[in-house]
Amino acid sequence: MSARFPKAATPLGPRARIAVVVAAVLLLAGGSVGYVMHAGQRTKGQRTEADASFTLGGPALYFRDTAGGRVAHQPLTGARTTDARTGGGRTRGGPACDRFYASDAGALCLRARPGVLPKTYAIVLDRQLREKRRITVPGVPTRARVSASGRMLSWTVFATGDSYATTSFSTRTAILDQRTGYLIKSMENIQLTIDGARYHAPDVNYWGVTFARDDNRFYATVSTKGRTYLVEGNMRDWTAKALRQNVECPSLSPDNTRLAFKKKVSDDAAAPWRLYVLDLRTMRETPLAEKHSVDDQAAWLDDGTLAYALPGTGGWGSDIWTVPADGTGTPRMAVEGGSSPVAVAAPASAG
Repeated sequence: MSARFPKAATPLGPRARIAVVVAAVLLLAGGSVGYVMHAGQRTKGQRTEADASFTLGGPALYFRDTAGGRVAHQPLTGARTTDARTGGGRTRGGPACDRFYASDAGALCLRARPGVLPKTYAIVLDRQLREKRRITVPGVPTRARVSASGRMLSWTVFATGDSYATTSFSTRTAILDQRTGYLIKSMENIQLTIDGARYHAPDVNYWGVTFARDDNRFYATVSTKGRTYLVEGNMRDWTAKALRQNVECPSLSPDNTRLAFKKKVSDDAAAPWRLYVLDLRTMRETPLAEKHSVDDQAAWLDDGTLAYALPGTGGWGSDIWTVPADGTGTPRMAVEGGSSPVAVAAPASAG
């Protein structure tokens, strides 16, 4: 027993302390390498570009196919998809992405880049899913959004940590204006107001941007001092003001009247979240029928239906589920083996 539990610890000398620090650094690096090796194995042998015949066209539900890591789509009529559980009607052949989002005008593909230190390619795609621009940023891809017009794009990466459910994470959120080409590499310099006063703090983090139809107003989450806030931002003024607490990963409805978001309802790290919808006129919150913990930025398929990812039924990957946005109904599976859902409408010329 005395060998396992000594009576007193011997102070470490300078060389011993250095050895401990080096070991800790190597351990942390090993974790990063492990993630990158996994990402590399996941994409090894995959075609990274879309097939020539695979473009944006709807009405269809586009998503990341878990089986191949590439974007796929399947028919979409309102909230109903064809043979969702068996993948019937699924068309594969899109670009390889870890996160994906699109409008009718173009798309954003976030792709993890292998390496000792995790990096992300933010790849801007046109309607034919041809690459227009590629930006490399440090971190692990986690959120992607495109405005309805396709002009504004935003992405979030984890700089440290790997979960919003923990307090030891740091994010970096960028915004790109495709019309001007102007890139805001990090939102952290925006003029933030909380409780009516200008706010400054070194621990401010932003994530989960969603754009209004005017391509000027946007919403996002900001965290500071252990609290999260919903902020409303203005691109022209480059300002943001906090509206309320405990709102994360907002998603603006197509009619711009409501926000879907995840709300922390428990300290249980395994199931902290619940999906809600916020009416922006009355500021009234409505819990949705989905009672599982949803750690995702939900997507509106139409003004009445939300889509989101949950852990896969097979114990790996994820599945896409849908639920009514008014708190009624029952969740239903839309895609088995998928994530990053987004509804793409038919081309304007198609009526």
